[in-house]
Amino acid sequence: MAARELYVGIMSGTSIDAVDTALVRCTRRDCELLATLEHPIAPELRGDIVAISQPGDDEIERLGPLDRKLGALFADAVLTLLAHTGYDKGDIAAVGSHGQTVRHRPPSAGNRTPFTLQIGDPNTIAELTGITTVADFRRRDIAAAGEGAPLAPGFHAAAFAHKGKSRAVVNIGGIANITLLSETRLVSGFDTGPGNTLLDQWTRRHNGLAYDRDGQWAAEGEVNTALLEQLRRHPYLARRGPRSTGKEAFNLAWLQSCLLSLPELEPRDVQATLAEFTADSIAGAIISAETAVDEVYVCGGGARNTDLMRRLYRLLAPRHLDTTAALGIDPEWVEAAAFAWLAWRTMSGLAGSSAAVTGARGARVLGAIHPAGEVPGNSAVR
Repeated sequence: MAARELYVGIMSGTSIDAVDTALVRCTRRDCELLATLEHPIAPELRGDIVAISQPGDDEIERLGPLDRKLGALFADAVLTLLAHTGYDKGDIAAVGSHGQTVRHRPPSAGNRTPFTLQIGDPNTIAELTGITTVADFRRRDIAAAGEGAPLAPGFHAAAFAHKGKSRAVVNIGGIANITLLSETRLVSGFDTGPGNTLLDQWTRRHNGLAYDRDGQWAAEGEVNTALLEQLRRHPYLARRGPRSTGKEAFNLAWLQSCLLSLPELEPRDVQATLAEFTADSIAGAIISAETAVDEVYVCGGGARNTDLMRRLYRLLAPRHLDTTAALGIDPEWVEAAAFAWLAWRTMSGLAGSSAAVTGARGARVLGAIHPAGEVPGNSAVR
């Protein structure tokens, strides 16, 4: 194996549950996941991320230090992964860092000046790891009039497309997104709406837990049809074409506004309804897609939610439903692997985006490259 074919992907999603790192061997022939590591996020740091993700006072003074702290956390995650695998920093061609999304204002939401912002300073990652770091993948697509999201469909196509198969790959992170594959062709990809974010937030509020393990709490409740109908009226779900969303649109404040017009509900019944809403929005997007889908493969944290998977199985029948483990990649590590692959694309001068997914003017090479360390004998000061 050529060591310089090795890339590390870093993913910290909207669930803010951990930093996922993946060591991936990338070539023009294939992409192989070699090792993974889940790195913890301290509760205080998680609280700072949650706070900065909503409008508030003194945002710049809070965002600046948090950007550096996250860069250091991501660097530590990379070095810990290398220590576990026995590889040296010199073996790694580049790190691909998604960063932590704190704002996402895409054009499909009617924003006159769309923007997206991910923090976790890549300069800090490059300095502390001594490895070239590629980051800021989304803003080039926004500049080209795209949504900036989702970015994983290109990797989904490279890893999971198959001649003679019509597939949907569903990533259920904080927000859910789907990739539609017709044989080896990437047809489209878009955010369907909430994934785990509402489920996690409601569980945290009422049970003090980070998430509803296996969907056990949701399984104990009953779906409230009146609340489900309220949730289905969210304007995002009526959009068509390239589209993306985030916690700015699906959050507890919005949920509370839906609950105001209803009699008081048992918290577990709300949780059951949120699970049904998540499954319903995913299944509805697949069923109404422009290409027929025979097989559905799920990745992301939602693949571990037994209750949510049962609901998807019911709603998507008779389509075959499984996780991406059946295709060779553990569902928990697909997105981290995707950003290792995106870093390889960038370093190779290859496009990482697809206009069919984001609606941009065309495919673009994504991300900014932050070289590792000092350049010997090349000081700007003479």
